[in-house]
Amino acid sequence: MAAGTAAHEEEALGKAYDARLMRRLLAYLRPHRARVASAIFILLAAAAVELVAPILTKIALDRAIPDADVSLLLLLALALLASLLLGFVLEAAQTLLTTWLGQHVMYDLRRQIFGHLQRLPLPYFDRNPVGRTMTRVTSDVEVLNELFSSGVVTIFGDVFTLLLIVTAMFVMDWQLALVTLTVMPFVFAVAIIFRTRIREAYRDVRVRLARINAFLQEHISGVAVVQLFGRERAADGQFREVNEHYLAAHLRSIRYYALFFPIIEILTAIALAAIITYGGSAVISDAVSIGTVAAFLQFARRFFRPIQDLSEKYNMLQGAMASSERIFNLLDTPAEHGETGLPRPAPADQPAIAEARHRTAAADAHGRAPDPTPIASVLPEPGEGEIEFRNVWFAYLRTGDDASEWDWVLRNVSFRVGAGERVAIVGHTGAGKTSIISLLLRFYEPQRGEILFDGVPIADVPVHELRERIGLVLQDVFLFSRDIAYNIRLGRTDMSAERVEEAARRVGADALIDRLPHGYQEQLGERGANLSVGERQLLSFARALVFEPQVLILDEATSSVDSALEQRIDEALSTLMRDRTSIVVAHRLSTVQNADRIIVLHHGELREQGTHAALLRRQGLYARLYELQFTRTVPRPNGAAGGSFLAPAEGKPTSPDSAEEVA
Repeated sequence: MAAGTAAHEEEALGKAYDARLMRRLLAYLRPHRARVASAIFILLAAAAVELVAPILTKIALDRAIPDADVSLLLLLALALLASLLLGFVLEAAQTLLTTWLGQHVMYDLRRQIFGHLQRLPLPYFDRNPVGRTMTRVTSDVEVLNELFSSGVVTIFGDVFTLLLIVTAMFVMDWQLALVTLTVMPFVFAVAIIFRTRIREAYRDVRVRLARINAFLQEHISGVAVVQLFGRERAADGQFREVNEHYLAAHLRSIRYYALFFPIIEILTAIALAAIITYGGSAVISDAVSIGTVAAFLQFARRFFRPIQDLSEKYNMLQGAMASSERIFNLLDTPAEHGETGLPRPAPADQPAIAEARHRTAAADAHGRAPDPTPIASVLPEPGEGEIEFRNVWFAYLRTGDDASEWDWVLRNVSFRVGAGERVAIVGHTGAGKTSIISLLLRFYEPQRGEILFDGVPIADVPVHELRERIGLVLQDVFLFSRDIAYNIRLGRTDMSAERVEEAARRVGADALIDRLPHGYQEQLGERGANLSVGERQLLSFARALVFEPQVLILDEATSSVDSALEQRIDEALSTLMRDRTSIVVAHRLSTVQNADRIIVLHHGELREQGTHAALLRRQGLYARLYELQFTRTVPRPNGAAGGSFLAPAEGKPTSPDSAEEVA
């Protein structure tokens, strides 16, 4: 279990207080300075109100009752009632104000994290599980809500309350104050032990909770596989074990709290007993008034309550520091593309782009929104859509210190796609076809070589400008849980309904949409679950076409549609590709025979390129792949053993993956 969940577990807790992290957290309160000042003022006033009742009690017992002054006694009662009402109002105002602050800080922080996640490069998501990333936006932010709503300001209030009470006690009677504080060494010892134990228990609870989340995410996502192979009982047993560990960790933390607070109550009772014993003897000897003793009994009650709160808030403060460290590590992850973990030469100097990137990075680091100043266009307008790869080397992971030991996915790949040209990229699984598309779209960056778009290195082009000119249709279609029109226009409000409908019509999706009860307003399930794979792919075609890209990329886009539907799509694509640069990544060679040029990849190297007919005449790798796809093994006549011969296939072509070893 530990090995399977290690990637999802939380990191070790850091210090309970980190000044650097606290400064960054307090920066989120700057937009709300007025409310923070009001909250502090309310807390100070509430702390002062805490002193009123003991002082009024002393006056009543020392003056009003001995002197039989009924009017003074009534006045003191009214003052006590007023202080209680004022305390109620101040506490309600403090709760509302601090909760408001916590919720608004959470709102700002969640927006910043989500916005930053949208700009992070894909390698970040390769390294970090989805569950851990979601934890940053949900539970880690919620922990910080506790810090701001019942932590930062209230801790200040508790400390000020303690100082006021101690000052009042020493002013009233310093000897009785020392007697009251005789239990403080024991209180500190208990608090230190509790702090150590609860720290370990808190860490254990977080780890167990992370394991439950990881287990649920994996088994709910793979519920079909669990049911298919009848593993429900085994999965239930595994979840019971994980759940029991979480229960045990939680109960252990509850035991610590169950022991800590009664011990503090016992020490409070000892302090009260000491006050009564010493104070009573002092009253008998006329050294102290009975009102002073009564006031000290109330002071003691009020004194130990903030100590309990501070000990409990230590756990909250520690969790907040750990959560803030994880959140700031995420926010400090560079939002620029190219973070593959491998060194890359610095791109060509582009002052305007460099300045804009510096503004964005600086804004992210200080928790502010990026500068909205637009970056001047780098690509030529309107542009032609010409693409060139120059000696490109690419690896996802480092496998050694020497570059010769890296696991290269692409090796010295060079080719050019002219404006308006239709080029197909073929090869067996793992040849590097999809990696070429990922590099062109700057999901990743090459370690060597460069890629040019209309003669401009794409490393110098703002990502949004590059991707605005490229339309991509993937084999695995992702649809959002919104209506069909939203999934085609992706929320673009400047796209008319007519433009959306025209895109759907051109790819043949209009017939599908018209059959739905609500047409373009039909709500889709999660990832488009209420549509077939082929229907989802049709919508992805419409999505790509509605943006009118300069370059169209199809990554095995027709693999999940039937022959009749594929023919309709091919007709629409032929019209679409006429004056548009097109790159088609395909396993099935039947879909690329009409390409202007075919590029053949093998183990990350460009082996061949040319037209379909020219590559067949060459009798090289492409010809062998083609032969294996469109032939099948037929048994020898009369049951003869010892071999087979190739005959034309009459059904579905065989998988191209079988060509890997032969080629």
